[in-house]
Amino acid sequence: MLNTIVVTTALPSGFHSYVTNVGVKDSSQDFTVVASDRPCAASGVFTQSRFAGPSVVISRSHVANLAAQAVVVISKNANVATGAEGTRNAEEIARSVAARLGLNEQDVLIASTGVIGRQYPIENIRTGIAGLPSPLPDNDAEEIARGIMTTDTVHKIASATVAGSSARIVGVAKGVGMIEPNMATLIAMVFTDAAIEPQLLDTTFRSVIIRTLNCVSVDTDTSTSDTAIILANGAAGSVDIAAFETALHEVLLHLTKSIARDGEGAETLIEVLVDNARDTEQAKTVAKAIVNSPLVKTAVHGADPNWGRVAMAVGKCSQYTDIDQEKVVIRFGTQEVYPTQVNESGLAQLSEYMRGADVIIHVSLATGTASATVWGCDLTDGYVRINADYTT
Repeated sequence: MLNTIVVTTALPSGFHSYVTNVGVKDSSQDFTVVASDRPCAASGVFTQSRFAGPSVVISRSHVANLAAQAVVVISKNANVATGAEGTRNAEEIARSVAARLGLNEQDVLIASTGVIGRQYPIENIRTGIAGLPSPLPDNDAEEIARGIMTTDTVHKIASATVAGSSARIVGVAKGVGMIEPNMATLIAMVFTDAAIEPQLLDTTFRSVIIRTLNCVSVDTDTSTSDTAIILANGAAGSVDIAAFETALHEVLLHLTKSIARDGEGAETLIEVLVDNARDTEQAKTVAKAIVNSPLVKTAVHGADPNWGRVAMAVGKCSQYTDIDQEKVVIRFGTQEVYPTQVNESGLAQLSEYMRGADVIIHVSLATGTASATVWGCDLTDGYVRINADYTT
């Protein structure tokens, strides 16, 4: 039985938060802290970029023991490619937040997102941390989701209850550009009061990420700051691990689709299903080739059922010599367009379908029985304008 996804919710029991403005860039919320009142099992998955920022490096080290108790997020500044000074500043933030909360520095994770190559306004942040209340006064997950936004147009939040228990899973995420994660997405944080053994939590979290956040692409660009973490404080007691994984998948899938739908300048969510593939890797590679194609993206934006662009994207995966064009089937929605083609009336109906908020492209490869689904968005003039003017 599937859980009902809730999009506005309080944090799970035992978690508390504080969101404010400390003057990182402007007057919007830019400083977020979430902490548990007890130690947590934890897992983190991070960018594989060779330009990973100090926040990634520090958090990767701190969560290596699969334990943590708090996370601090700085938005509007990525603190990437900032040298030794940037590293010292990130370490100071984690250390100072830990001191305010009465925790060990090792138990605080840090994430940061925004413009690359600029130092933190560290004096502003120091002043903000000096005013950090302890204990944290709030438990509003929606405020957390808003506090970590940069160019997002909407906040992204989801919650589900683990079947057979009172345990809840609450996830928040941000990210609309520089997104083709090689792990997760710009920032995703998941909090649960389920009791999960640390190694099992880590294995489950990574497995679900592979099928959700690692299957989203807005623009083929992997961020330097990708951070996905989960904290489980056990306040609600033990749960069935299969039920927990199902609920976690629903939460992260909802966040994945929310990220794709809110891609910079996006107007249409694109879902690409590739099935009858040799293995999951082949299915996912072909699906990504389709969803990442600028020609496919612009065709979707223009409501143009030009299936030739999908055929092109499949064909350029030339490493797969077992793909035979005579056996491939391409569909828009449920309508087959290749090899059985539609007439002009059918194309007009497909064009109308493609004017909807969601467009599904379904390709069957006839090389096996595996499948994969990925999500992305159309390519609009809005994307060009946002990124042409990003720092100026």
